[in-house]
Amino acid sequence: MNWLDILERRLGRFAIKNLMTYIVGITGIVFALSYFDREGLLIGKLILIPELVFRGEIWRLVTYIFIPPDTTILWILFVLYFYYMVGSALEHEWGSFKFNIFYFTGMIGTTIAAFITGYGATSLYLNLSLFLAFARIFPDYELFIFFVIPVKVKYLAMLNWAFIAYTVVIGNMSMRLTAIVSIINYFLFFGRDIFNYTKNNRQVYTNRRRFRSEIPRDFTFHRCTVCGKTEKDDPNMDFRYCPECEGDYEYCMDHVRNHEHVKK
Repeated sequence: MNWLDILERRLGRFAIKNLMTYIVGITGIVFALSYFDREGLLIGKLILIPELVFRGEIWRLVTYIFIPPDTTILWILFVLYFYYMVGSALEHEWGSFKFNIFYFTGMIGTTIAAFITGYGATSLYLNLSLFLAFARIFPDYELFIFFVIPVKVKYLAMLNWAFIAYTVVIGNMSMRLTAIVSIINYFLFFGRDIFNYTKNNRQVYTNRRRFRSEIPRDFTFHRCTVCGKTEKDDPNMDFRYCPECEGDYEYCMDHVRNHEHVKK
């Protein structure tokens, strides 16, 4: 990520520190206010709707990230804490500037998808990209499902990737585009690592195949220096090296104690 390092040296001073704290805090306030708004007027004013943005409601370009999931008070507390933990961990790992770039790139992708399709957008896939990044860096971190069952986040990430794939295959054009574009930030940060990992694995696989193809079919690992017996002649035979011989001389059990020692 050399380009990120260059940007950070030039623009790092403009980074918003503890970005996730502000996002989670405002989202909590919105949830508290919307809890008493039975008609959903507040959420309706925050959601990203391109047509209304063109009419001058430009705040929607930002406010949609503060829309909380429609759930219970107990669950929203868990969700907000979880995303605060995920965002804080990523910021601690990358630094404030790179975390800002990751989050705002996801926002830009979501916004572009909304304007292309003309439909409204929420921060669902944007928050999902945060979790995928967290699982990539901390794959063995454990979450307790129902506060009892421990599950590593890498397995939950697999389910999320399956959800994204399902959306791309089954969803309408708006859902497909939103799912794809909003996780561009993930591939922007991890694409090179994924490519190199895939390339290295393919090279290892190719090397192994070539190595196996070059091994003679009559190749043996063990051969007695005296009688020439190999493991193919007697699969149950053990072979040993003689500590008194000067060199790597291997013998079957019939000759390991009955041979003339080699001295240089």
